Amino acid sequence: MKLIIRLVAGIIVGIVLGLLVPSAGIIEGLARVLITYQALFGQFINFTIPLIILFYIMSGVANLQEGSGRSLGVTIGLAYLSTIIAGSLAFFMASAFIPGMVELGTLSTSESAGLKPFLVMEIPPVMGVMTALLTAFAFGMGISAIKGKELKAVVDQARDIVELLLSKVLIPGLPFYIAGVFANMTVEGTVFSTLQTFGVVLLLAIAMHWIWLAVLFFTSGSLTGRNPLTMAKNMLPAYFTAIGTMSSAATIPVTVRQTKANGIDESVVDFCVPLCATIHLSGSAITLTTCATAIMLLTDMAAPSYLMMLPFLLMLGVTLIAAPGAPGGAVMASLGLLSTMLGFSEGALALMIALYLAQDSFGTACNVMGDGAISALVEKYGRSPKQAEQDQEVSSVKSS
Repeated sequence: MKLIIRLVAGIIVGIVLGLLVPSAGIIEGLARVLITYQALFGQFINFTIPLIILFYIMSGVANLQEGSGRSLGVTIGLAYLSTIIAGSLAFFMASAFIPGMVELGTLSTSESAGLKPFLVMEIPPVMGVMTALLTAFAFGMGISAIKGKELKAVVDQARDIVELLLSKVLIPGLPFYIAGVFANMTVEGTVFSTLQTFGVVLLLAIAMHWIWLAVLFFTSGSLTGRNPLTMAKNMLPAYFTAIGTMSSAATIPVTVRQTKANGIDESVVDFCVPLCATIHLSGSAITLTTCATAIMLLTDMAAPSYLMMLPFLLMLGVTLIAAPGAPGGAVMASLGLLSTMLGFSEGALALMIALYLAQDSFGTACNVMGDGAISALVEKYGRSPKQAEQDQEVSSVKSS
């Protein structure tokens, strides 16, 4: 929640500076300092994106060897399917409702601002986004195949370094970056229409979270013979905990407790919930797809179609598997896909960051609550008949 407060404060500071620029010379200087920071920080973000993809996905793929084969495969498959379907549903809903809710062309992603930065510096990334993605998969699967413990340790440590960079430098610096973006928009005269559009898009994304949770629990309850309403009610403490923590990982103890309250086998819950905290991000996919669709509809970008969005969603489902656990990690991991596959400019990426961070706690809560529904399906379909029989015998011994 502190990040959201800092984000709102950054937006307010940016708007105030932008409004005061015409009336005071010193304010114009301060605004240009902020815009200079925005320009340099934007280059730093572009430099960091391939590193996030490279080391997080490589580490994630290398670690997927752990756990029983069938349960692991079913959990990954269900989490990926949930992400793709949720993102697809979000696209169709956003395409249907956004044009009727706000005026088209109200967002500005122009990179030419009324004020220019004092300094412009290019920081080229080490490699391209797709190169990083393919390298991560090739080496991740290779490390898993040869059981390369030493190389795996190096990759994990590199991931930890990138996570430290995210948590100590990049994420704390985002409010100042957003402040520069909104100072620019204020000078250009587009800030208030943008804020109005923000509110509509965020409300639509949160509504989509609940629609998807209803679909997920109804499906899970119907297939496993449980009451969907009771299942959802039992998971609410995890939902509200995630709103406060903005972290699926930090909410794991509560998610485990509430999932077991639905009568799901303890061994399944202990395996599935921690794994889903990393790989099941349907709420994040909904928000990213809704916001991306909105930005494309409300700017001069090409109107999105499902044929355009489907490859993005398929890659997004893979990328989110290894998204950093820090607040805003999902949007940071997706920036490369947004720029390369959907053609987002730096201005559009800045709006995506601001939109996503404004609702990050709700997206995380959707992810966490959905883990309970996924766990019930894994219990039914992820265990072999022999495993189920053994678990039933253990349960009978405990009860006697």
